[in-house]
Amino acid sequence: MAFPYTTVSFSFLIRKYSTKTELLQVPKRYLGQPSPFTHPHLLKAAKCFCYYLKGPGEVTPGLTQKEYALRRYKLMSLIQTEFNALGGGTDHAVLFFSNPTVYMTNDIPFPFHQHNDFLYMCGFMEPDSILLLQSKPGLTLPAHTATLYVQKRDATRELWDGPQSGTDGAVALTGVDEALPIEEFKLVLPRMHDEGVTVWLDSTGPAHTFLHSRFLKPLMESITQGKKSVRPTQHLVQKLRLIKSSAEIELMKKAGHISSYAFIQTMHSSKAPVDEAFLYAKFEFECRSRGANILAYPPVVAGGNRANTLHYIKNNQIIKPGEMVLLDGGCEASCYVSDITRTWPVNGRFSAAQQELYEAVLEIQKSCLGLCFPGTSLDSIYHHMLSLLSKKLKDLKIFRHGTAEVKSQYTVFTSDTRRYCPHHVGHYLGMDVHDTPDISRSIPLQSGMIITIEPGIYIHDDDLAAPEKFRGLGIRIEDDVVITEQSPMILSAQCPKEIYDIQQAKAMSVMRQILPYAGTNRKGKIPTTI
Repeated sequence: MAFPYTTVSFSFLIRKYSTKTELLQVPKRYLGQPSPFTHPHLLKAAKCFCYYLKGPGEVTPGLTQKEYALRRYKLMSLIQTEFNALGGGTDHAVLFFSNPTVYMTNDIPFPFHQHNDFLYMCGFMEPDSILLLQSKPGLTLPAHTATLYVQKRDATRELWDGPQSGTDGAVALTGVDEALPIEEFKLVLPRMHDEGVTVWLDSTGPAHTFLHSRFLKPLMESITQGKKSVRPTQHLVQKLRLIKSSAEIELMKKAGHISSYAFIQTMHSSKAPVDEAFLYAKFEFECRSRGANILAYPPVVAGGNRANTLHYIKNNQIIKPGEMVLLDGGCEASCYVSDITRTWPVNGRFSAAQQELYEAVLEIQKSCLGLCFPGTSLDSIYHHMLSLLSKKLKDLKIFRHGTAEVKSQYTVFTSDTRRYCPHHVGHYLGMDVHDTPDISRSIPLQSGMIITIEPGIYIHDDDLAAPEKFRGLGIRIEDDVVITEQSPMILSAQCPKEIYDIQQAKAMSVMRQILPYAGTNRKGKIPTTI
């Protein structure tokens, strides 16, 4: 997917597509999120007083105002292209809602996590906010203005919940054209009812149901009555999020590095008998102590036969000597995630049966990694995985009969093969673990996409069709992969998966080859070649 001006300067975007003419300095106080003033160890500040000389500072770690402005510009370009193909007017209003604060019980909130589409477009991390992108009168897209509607600062609320950015902090930090109190959003609603204005909004699953109901109820009624149509934005944003910029890839390298080191330390700590909950806590501690904000998802820490439950997250059983543990875990660092799976024996040594099955999965995974290049697809890699899996299962005498037939250009496998690996070979990865879910896995991979490759073999302890030595074993190996024009870049390459390396990690307190990524050291270099 190509865009014009993908390497344009921020000053060009400002002059041609925005109304902003000067740099607003970030207030020298705490905001509702880290800023270059309060968190200089995380964010770089602008180095001059003029956009046209050096460019703006960072909004979120590693991502500048220029990066966010370019995302909005690309979105408006996609809207222009899509709308030109359908025909229509030139006035557009594009809406993104933040997430609300969600409460687990009275007065006790869950940790806040921003809606990722909203965050992707502006970098603002506070709840109860709206981003409005409007076409500029008399000009064609992608010319637009970007306005944030945010909560006004309230001394009582700040006393209990902490600092708020307010309108001045929001506009200076994010670089949008304007920030206004959320109450003033109602003033722009009459324009959205005009027949000549096309509204772009994901109305089927609004991120913030209260704000959606409060402000957009009349608009939704007009849609229901057929008087107004609304076009969705989700598929357009997912097209943008699918291809990562160089800055995004650097952030995902960081997430992969943190998680890889956490795996090594967790492997070393898994001395049987060991509680799954202890390994869960160890993994989370190692991630967060090295710069992760949170875990990317509740990890699977499954000992023994529990590894055959694909989304086992109770993590409350004892792993016995001689058993293996499957740990599927990842972290979120600076808004981007990792997703890695490793399987290892808690006593540090593979039994003959464990090693035989593990080497089969590892061979399949390596073969699939070799197909991660532009032009192939996740679905084609999946069919390749099933083909190899079918052969391996027969070689291991787990089943003895042919399990596939050729139809058209694809090999169609019966339930026997899928029974032992009931999931796909991988998915897209980015700000979300299962990123861009509406993007088909049949499309050709492109440089800049990031995917997972995660084959597995799962044999339940009551599977009488399988050899007894394999019953109760569940193995999955998962890596995070950047598609490049040269060779695949494995973001999780430092996480041991060879049997020798796993046994070494079990035996060592620290892998000296891998330095911990300190969250306060933004200049740390991470190897990027495999």
